[in-house]
Amino acid sequence: MTMKLLPLLLLPLLAACGTEPRYRIDSAAPVTAQRLAVSTLEVREVSLPAYAEASEILIEDASGALTQVESALWADDPRRAMTQSLAERLGLISSATVAAEPWPLEEPSQAAVHVRVSSMVARANGTFELSGQYALSSYDRIIRERVTRFDIRTQLPSAGAAGIAAAAGAATDQLADRIASDLSR
Repeated sequence: MTMKLLPLLLLPLLAACGTEPRYRIDSAAPVTAQRLAVSTLEVREVSLPAYAEASEILIEDASGALTQVESALWADDPRRAMTQSLAERLGLISSATVAAEPWPLEEPSQAAVHVRVSSMVARANGTFELSGQYALSSYDRIIRERVTRFDIRTQLPSAGAAGIAAAAGAATDQLADRIASDLSR
């Protein structure tokens, strides 16, 4: 009887050996809240470059090649994670009701933010780069529609997956703060 139970007891241990750690893009606690020119805001799905959409966490090496951090994956689909992170941060730091698409309320949102990331990279020099553009659109012209470029660089706390995830969260927070600031004018 003991010999029959042994393989069953070892199964969870063997399964745990093959799993890779997964890392989230987390936000920091907001410092201040801003009053926005709109009361409702939809965050459209963030557009990422193909390499940033992958589940593997990448870092640039000395030659400029992007290589996978050994055995490290993002905990969520990077597009979804960034979209949700932006929506949550904008909701926390502003007076607006904010949600990621699809817009969940009957009444349409007063404005939408469309983010297109052109570069999202942990650089070999110890920085994390997030650059691209965001567009603010307003169905009823409540705000002036516009496209704004962004180029955010944060320090990597470490070259490992946890450091890259922390830097990605900090850069996403900075982007949300810029969008909120732009909408508060």
